[in-house]
Amino acid sequence: MSWGTELWDQFDNLEKHTQWGIDILEKYIKFVKERTEIEINYAKQLRNLSKKYQPKRNSKEEEEYKYTSCKAFISTLNEMNDYAGQHEVISENMTSQIIVELTRYVQELKQERKSHFHDGRKAQQHIETCWKQLESSKRRFERDCKEADRAQQYFEKMDADINVTKADVEKARQQAQLRHQMAEDSKADYSSTLQKFNHEQHEHYYTHIPNIFQKIQEMEERRIVRIGESMKTYAEVDRQVIPIIGKCLDGIAKAAESIDQKNDSQLVIEAYKSGFEPPGDIEFEDYTQPMKRTISETSLSNSRGDSKTELKFASKSKGKLWPFIKKNKLMSLLTSPPQPPPPPPASASPSAVPNGPQSPKQQKEPLSHRFNEFMTSKPKIHCFRSLKRGLSLKLGAGPEDFSNLPPEQRRKKLQQKVDELNKEIQKEMDQRDAITKMKDVYLKNPQMGDPGSLDHKLIEVGQNIEKLRLEVQKFEAWLTEVEGRLPVRGEQARRQSGMYEAQTTLSVNNCAQDRESPDGSYTEEQSQENELKMMATDFDDEFDDEEPLPTIGTCKALYTFEGQNEGTISIAEGEILYVIEEDKGDGWTRIRRNEDEEGYVPTSYVEVYLDKNAKDS
Repeated sequence: MSWGTELWDQFDNLEKHTQWGIDILEKYIKFVKERTEIEINYAKQLRNLSKKYQPKRNSKEEEEYKYTSCKAFISTLNEMNDYAGQHEVISENMTSQIIVELTRYVQELKQERKSHFHDGRKAQQHIETCWKQLESSKRRFERDCKEADRAQQYFEKMDADINVTKADVEKARQQAQLRHQMAEDSKADYSSTLQKFNHEQHEHYYTHIPNIFQKIQEMEERRIVRIGESMKTYAEVDRQVIPIIGKCLDGIAKAAESIDQKNDSQLVIEAYKSGFEPPGDIEFEDYTQPMKRTISETSLSNSRGDSKTELKFASKSKGKLWPFIKKNKLMSLLTSPPQPPPPPPASASPSAVPNGPQSPKQQKEPLSHRFNEFMTSKPKIHCFRSLKRGLSLKLGAGPEDFSNLPPEQRRKKLQQKVDELNKEIQKEMDQRDAITKMKDVYLKNPQMGDPGSLDHKLIEVGQNIEKLRLEVQKFEAWLTEVEGRLPVRGEQARRQSGMYEAQTTLSVNNCAQDRESPDGSYTEEQSQENELKMMATDFDDEFDDEEPLPTIGTCKALYTFEGQNEGTISIAEGEILYVIEEDKGDGWTRIRRNEDEEGYVPTSYVEVYLDKNAKDS
């Protein structure tokens, strides 16, 4: 079966067929290219999906992913990321092994096809030229034969005519002989040309064209084989990633099997356990006997009845039990004297204010007077946001010993703080060791640097380590104190109302001792303070959703200020900081150093540069 023998007269059809084969190959290349684009887009969408649901770093969401179910979800997202990577591998392999190879092969195929059909056309042109020569020789032979016949007839006519001279007859005879000779020559030439054409035609149809068509047939068969191999490669590329995709799916299944509901339940206990015992039984109060009612320390409603009648705006707190009431932020404002800003020092040097400005000492006013003063000044404050900004100097961010938290949560926070401080100490010690090694190198090789230049750094690092150790000791003392107070399950139940009041009183002992009566019960002044606690809880709820204030300008410190009071911030002379709140007429300006450090400084200690947009607004 050969195209050269079977299709010797189908040159044009073979040319069309081979062009169609190249078009099919290019169409397959386009198909694979679109498949790779789909794989790339699919992998990209999978990666974006995995990234979208990853927990944000240093956020509350990241802390929630400590549960086994959430960890399994994170593992699923990671496996999906690897799964997307395998689709990228499919795209890359198809591009390199199929698209690139077939594109190069198509170019080679086009060149080879062009060469073969060029040879075929050349052979056809040659046989057509031979045919034209044969036709020309044949026509010349035919013409010469006719001329010879006419010359012979003319000679015979002249020879039969008695009136013609002998000379004319001789001339006619010579002419007839000449024409016969020309006919014989044309015959010989035609015979020679015919033989040559037959030979060329035989070579053309039995040698040249079969060879050319055979090459075209081999070219076409190689194309068919190549496209088949490409399709096989197409399947192999997919098959190669199936084991890895299977491992990704196995990883997802393994992550799902690692979910432990009991462990998650235990984590919930550790996260929200307060450390308190459940409330005890409420004592029966017999109203049939004439007796003076006193406030019971074991009653959960010791201050709820009074607060309902006296503080109407404390409605949010009336349904809360004491273990979950927030620590009063307004107590420090209502029980401490106002703090006017100190005047600027006479000199800009730090020595002019060795201990920093001190707030003037004023006599404490009764709690009721301070509350009345606060209530009468309320119309000056336009909204809760203004209240928070104006009083943040007094309120602060919370006690350093976390005494506002339940015992169990306080213990966890203190332990976390101790661990953080120990890590900082280790960093400082590593830095000290590095500086010490560098100093030894300088001592051995003075040309590398001055050893004395590192002394102040060593001193500074040593001071930092000492400060951190003191902080660790302080927090460890608080931690030991809390661990000694945590109740143990199985002991005789202690009454929780009095226990919680006792634990809370330890952190504000100075205020609590002044209000206790000789028999241990709180006086009427404590009832007023309970009312204020409920009011502060309402204000806390309003402040919980506050956003950080935007910067409205910058300021430059004219003098050094040691912020020793709660709500203030220390600044150094010449330091540049951000202004987040202007002076409201009280002599204080609120500034920010970074996201975690902000506070109030005396307005006279800084030079403020407000932004134009802030002024307009």
